[in-house]
Amino acid sequence: MQKRSLGHAGFEIAPIVFGGNVFGWTIDEKASFDVLDAFVDHGFDAIDTADVYSAWAPGNKGGESETIIGNWLKARPGMRDKVKIFTKVGSDLGVPGQKGLSETWILQAVEASLARLGVERIDLYFSHWPDPHTPYAETLGAYDKLLKAGKIRAIGASNLDAMQLDEALHVARAKDLPAYQVLQPEYNLYDRSSFDGPLRDLCLREGLGVVTYYSLASGFLSGKYRSKDDLGQSRRGEGIGKYLDARGLRILAALDDVAARHGASDAEVALAWLIAREGVTAPIASATKRSHVESFAKAVALALGAEDIAALDQASAP
Repeated sequence: MQKRSLGHAGFEIAPIVFGGNVFGWTIDEKASFDVLDAFVDHGFDAIDTADVYSAWAPGNKGGESETIIGNWLKARPGMRDKVKIFTKVGSDLGVPGQKGLSETWILQAVEASLARLGVERIDLYFSHWPDPHTPYAETLGAYDKLLKAGKIRAIGASNLDAMQLDEALHVARAKDLPAYQVLQPEYNLYDRSSFDGPLRDLCLREGLGVVTYYSLASGFLSGKYRSKDDLGQSRRGEGIGKYLDARGLRILAALDDVAARHGASDAEVALAWLIAREGVTAPIASATKRSHVESFAKAVALALGAEDIAALDQASAP
């Protein structure tokens, strides 16, 4: 499988990243091990998680996903050398002081993530959300300490807009601090407006790696949700109703047409569109069974033609 350079992070990854938000939420540890094994068996090598995953599930408090990944690495000798681990800091963990991007919290949170993951170094450490209460210089200064200590290898930011990212990059240059090397935005065929335009232009100009989340719009772009009656099919269904508008149905129709031409699934086409998109290094996608991972491999192998991409672009135009 052809690897891609991840911006200025200093390493390459396969063109789909595993989304670890499902671990400890929609699948248990045994099922998580199974899909991770399949993921690596198919040639993939990057796993994305966060300290807050999956605190929203009943009985959870956060850290469950990192813990499962750590247990998997421990149970698979030699696996650590085969995969890149991405995690994040900054979300509210529901405990006073345990949120945001202050130096104090980052230096504390990274130790907890390292312990749960059972690793000595995190390959890519993301600022999960903007923190209006902490100056960029303080956050980047904390990352500078972690980089020099060898506890993280590269840094990224999630959910920044173009103005925020530009300012963070400017502060890094002005104060000789490490700059964000990767962006993690919400981006898919339906949700295009926040990345397309100034933010995408900035990432291209600065050479940032881009790994997209909600790459299948919480499963809507798989095509299995066609009406409100379909929303009860999964625990994520209640968040998908917003996509069932005229534009969403137009996108599904275009996916159906392209998929039929290639003997592919709608999800494979939606991921292939992202993989082919200039400025995108790799979409993040979750799997709860081996067949989903097999579909990821098909998406990577799917070569969309200019006609296919034009049809998808036209259907998904805002």
